Amino acid sequence: MVSIRVFLFISALLTINVMGQDPPTLYQYYTEGGISSGLETLTTRQFTLNGKPITLYSGSIHYYRVVPEYWRDRLRRMRSAGLNAIETYVPWNLHEPEIGTFDFGDGGNDFSPLLNITQFLKIAQEEDLFVILRPGPYICTEWDFGGLPSWLLRYPGIKVRTSDPIFTGHVKQFFDQLLAQVVDYQFTRGGSIIAVQIENEYGSFGAANIQTSYLEFIRDTYVEDGISELLFTCDSAVSSGTTGALPGYLMMANFNNNPAEQFDKLLELQPDKPLMSMEFWVGWFDHWWSTHDTGLTTDRLTTNLGIIFSYNASVNFYMFHGGTTFGFLNGANSKGSFPFYEADTSSYDYDAPLSEAGDYTTKFDIIKDMVAQDNQVSTLIPNPPLINAKIAYPTVAITEFLSFEQIIQQIPADLITQIDTVTNMEALEINRGSGQSYGLIVYRKQIDIPPNAELQITGRIRDVAMVLVDGVQKTKRPEGALLLETFGYWTQENPNFTIIDPPAGTNTLDIVVENWARVNFGSPSDFEQKKGLFEGPVSVDGQVLSNLTAIPLEFKSKWVKSLTGWQPVEGAGQLQGPLMVRAKFQIQGTPTDTFLDMSAWSKGCIFVNGFNIGRFFLQGPQVTSYIPAPLLKEGENEIIVFEHYIPGTQIVFTAVPNLGRKKITN
Repeated sequence: MVSIRVFLFISALLTINVMGQDPPTLYQYYTEGGISSGLETLTTRQFTLNGKPITLYSGSIHYYRVVPEYWRDRLRRMRSAGLNAIETYVPWNLHEPEIGTFDFGDGGNDFSPLLNITQFLKIAQEEDLFVILRPGPYICTEWDFGGLPSWLLRYPGIKVRTSDPIFTGHVKQFFDQLLAQVVDYQFTRGGSIIAVQIENEYGSFGAANIQTSYLEFIRDTYVEDGISELLFTCDSAVSSGTTGALPGYLMMANFNNNPAEQFDKLLELQPDKPLMSMEFWVGWFDHWWSTHDTGLTTDRLTTNLGIIFSYNASVNFYMFHGGTTFGFLNGANSKGSFPFYEADTSSYDYDAPLSEAGDYTTKFDIIKDMVAQDNQVSTLIPNPPLINAKIAYPTVAITEFLSFEQIIQQIPADLITQIDTVTNMEALEINRGSGQSYGLIVYRKQIDIPPNAELQITGRIRDVAMVLVDGVQKTKRPEGALLLETFGYWTQENPNFTIIDPPAGTNTLDIVVENWARVNFGSPSDFEQKKGLFEGPVSVDGQVLSNLTAIPLEFKSKWVKSLTGWQPVEGAGQLQGPLMVRAKFQIQGTPTDTFLDMSAWSKGCIFVNGFNIGRFFLQGPQVTSYIPAPLLKEGENEIIVFEHYIPGTQIVFTAVPNLGRKKITN
């Protein structure tokens, strides 16, 4: 393999026509003389691209976690680190938000501006980067339901990630739409895509659940829809072996530590193939109610990357730029011990080489230096772009609010349904037969509530519940981990709650349940992800409640922008959630990136000029919420906060992110 590295170096030197001139771009070097072939594994232990040897230095970035105005900025920063490729997943749940309705940037939905995948592929090529595409349909990535659309849960007994004809039928419809968008952006057609993944970490689905026929179906769909670039699978080589792989196709390894062990196993399984880590986890993600996890230390990153390069292996850094999980789209993990379930934060900073706001970190410098030393192909690499400015705008007071009942009164009538008994949000007959995907659901009943009545819920709450009587919050602000052992959380089976001192007469009982995230990783049982209340009836002092009203709180941007009836905060007394509050502020000149400090608030979500930038929670670890400058505008700006419990009185900006107390690592 040393001779191949020398060959690469000599070839690159010969490509430079005159000493002193700039070296060629990647595309000039690998397309010189025309394109006759794509990424291949024909040469023992070495990738070739268009017949020339190539080592892939790739980084993960998700177009849907970055505002499109920053796509070029982030990609140029990645190229400046010496990377020659980027990798991205494709979120099915955003591209098909309702059954049979597809959105690739022009759907008029909240996230439509982030979904123009063809534009992203074009910009990647313009920034001299190849693309590794991972369409799923399952993508994991700490993303709600692993990217699967929640409306799949409307089918009783559906078995996702299998050859279940209902599941594969919907996958086929989606892939036909998606692949039509990207097929002409393949390298062999003059585009940027050099490789496409078959499913994702399928070996982690459990050996008993693996269906080779399902992987063959995905492969066949790719081929039928015109995909001709290199196909591959990825898993932990050590723990999964060939489980989850498709015979005859390249296997790659995912890991953060023990690269030698992973690569030795790959060499045992496919001795004549190139080595690549499709996910070299350089950081890690965070759960609410936990600490900020930075993943690999810089020393461990340096050591492990050195080992990867000693194997003459290719690498994809996951994540190179994490970005933000906007809206309600964060994922979660299940676990075998208390508290059994952990929802992910909205920040997907990941302690990545490029921070959530695109800033360079020490890990960026390490990777840049080590890639430069390992890479023997000399191509034109841009200088690192300057850091984007951050500013702490002046603090502004909350000036207006909407009570919970005012919010409910503005829910469109066609979304409010009558149900015989509690029903999961996905089963509601709304959104053109696709149910409710995200947000909160209100189960409402008019009932005479006796003093100290016992509210009994059958099964478990999915995931967090508030109880209101006549619009007044009865449940506690979640302070301290011990509260997880009380009513209102997924941890309790058949929980009950004492309703103290309800007003006399007929009351409006509201059980408000938040979908805090569907699990994105695990075995089949982890993908039974219905949300709300649905396991059994709800009763008050033994009286089973029937003929309920289901009210979805989806908080879509158009609806948030349309809200009316705002009341002045002045003179309103101590505000109590759930409610929405509003503040307005002026920006003179071009807006600048900033962060919100939510440490004085309780729990909820934030809308900046109508766009949901994510959740906040007083238990952390995430304290600040990132606002990219393109979400702001010159002139008047509006911030609306939906607060579950006790709101702050001010909107406090900061120029410095605070992702919480760091987890102690070795």
